[in-house]
Amino acid sequence: NGLQREPIEEGFAGDIVALAGYDSVNIGDTLTAASDPTPLEYVDLDKPTIAMYFRVNNSPFAGLEGKFVTSNQIKDRLEREVRTNVAMRVEATDSPDVFKVSGRGELQMAILIETMRREGFEFSVSRPEVLFQEIDDVIHEPVEEVVVDVLTDYSNKVIDNLQKRKGIMQGMSQEGENNRIEFRVPSRGLIGFRGEMLTETRGTGIMHQQFDGYEPYAGEIPGRTRGALIALEKGDVTGYALEGVQDRGTFFVEPGDSVYMGMVVGTNNRSDDMVVNVAKKKALTNHRASITADSIKISQAKKMSLEECIEFIANDELLEVTPESLRIRKKFLDHNERKREEKKKAGV
Repeated sequence: NGLQREPIEEGFAGDIVALAGYDSVNIGDTLTAASDPTPLEYVDLDKPTIAMYFRVNNSPFAGLEGKFVTSNQIKDRLEREVRTNVAMRVEATDSPDVFKVSGRGELQMAILIETMRREGFEFSVSRPEVLFQEIDDVIHEPVEEVVVDVLTDYSNKVIDNLQKRKGIMQGMSQEGENNRIEFRVPSRGLIGFRGEMLTETRGTGIMHQQFDGYEPYAGEIPGRTRGALIALEKGDVTGYALEGVQDRGTFFVEPGDSVYMGMVVGTNNRSDDMVVNVAKKKALTNHRASITADSIKISQAKKMSLEECIEFIANDELLEVTPESLRIRKKFLDHNERKREEKKKAGV
């Protein structure tokens, strides 16, 4: 009755009702009278376009910041999400600690990850991967319609960005100081785009996207061009160590932060990965130091949002998610083990 809820004994076609006590009900099911149990035709939903692997956190800092950390707790939470989120799928894998979660885009995944994080969950996730389909023996990928409303001054930046991501322009119209830009873009090309678009438009751009079917694979899309700076050992970051290696690239950590072996602490200026010791302490001597700690010049650490972290991680990396921290790490933390795996993949 309006916005008020009232208990009823029976419902009729067109009524909006709430039911309780049915554990086995799924979205799309039909509630019928016992005398005429004829279900409505099931509306087939669009299939997920990307997938990420959620797994139990097994880093050296596992269990220090999260409340819910076990595989059963993560599995139950993901299954609860599927009951109410029609666009998501959860599948078991060969490992009881890893779950394949499929959804309708990077933003939906980021919302789920952030929600679980705020609820006290601790886990790690892989880089998003696009779900391809084989149609008539040809690999097809999901494509989306993208509409961006942006100030005229920023239009060229947005257009260039989408074209680099294999987007094809469908049209552009102008209304006052705003341009409406329409593109068709592979779903994998939209990973990380929203954040870049907001940066390019200084927070003024508005983006809408909608799944628009499958098209033949559009080719490689340029990804991360810089390698990772990887922590050599477990410890606390020191200003002395950072000053000695800060010319190697851009760092995500600052003095006092805790790191562990295999943790990604920054981006390399070069395309390959590099192991650095950011926890190195200055050797103590009997001589008074001519340079005090206050005189150490260290560049400001780069802090990334959840969306930026998801876009940044490579296929051999994971994002460690806790209620307090976001850490990027290599799947294989031990440097020698990681080298052996790289040789295996290279066929050496």
